[in-house]
Amino acid sequence: MSAIENPNSGHRKRLKDRYAKGGLDGFHDYEVIEMLLTYSIPRRDVKPLAKELLRRFKSIKGVLEASPEELEAIKGMGDNTSILLKLIKGSAEMYLRERADVKKAIRSPKDVLDFLNAELANEESEKFYAIYLNSKNEILSMEALHRGEVKEASISPRLVIEEAIRLNARSLIFVHNIPGKKPKLQNATRSLISELESAATSIDILVHDHLLIGEGSHISAREIGWLKTGSG
Repeated sequence: MSAIENPNSGHRKRLKDRYAKGGLDGFHDYEVIEMLLTYSIPRRDVKPLAKELLRRFKSIKGVLEASPEELEAIKGMGDNTSILLKLIKGSAEMYLRERADVKKAIRSPKDVLDFLNAELANEESEKFYAIYLNSKNEILSMEALHRGEVKEASISPRLVIEEAIRLNARSLIFVHNIPGKKPKLQNATRSLISELESAATSIDILVHDHLLIGEGSHISAREIGWLKTGSG
């Protein structure tokens, strides 16, 4: 007896062929999730489940960040499928981390953002960081200077400089990470940027940038002209 043909195989093959030819360009978000689901749920039309996952968790990011318990609470989701989605997220994080490690030298704003995407992937609380670099723009260390809402008095320029001297750093990048919120420009932020830059340049340490990173976007103090010294 011949095997019973999967009634959804044609649609699944069309999705895979589209991906093979052009990657994810032109894919709807639900089609991305749908294609992933085909690898753990055989023979079933998974488009309704993909759309329900996006309705419940709002985005692909939301689906991948949902807990196994949240995923398996949705009808049609089993433990194999929830494990697959968590595996995809974990693998992507490892890839980004390894990619950032290979590119230790910061040559462009994109290098900085690649590094931060890997380092801050699972960060859920507001934090302020300093990235210390050597004379070759290689990352020496990334230190959390403050946790919680950042105000001008929250960050001690003296401690930043002491750490830079200890590491023999030649330049700095400041990062204010605000998960779940859009970054906003404020006068207090500009004052803090000015104070930190003045402290650094007083001992001949360059500030490459001061980045505000939020939900899906970032603001560069360098790009908007809030840093006085050149990027080198």
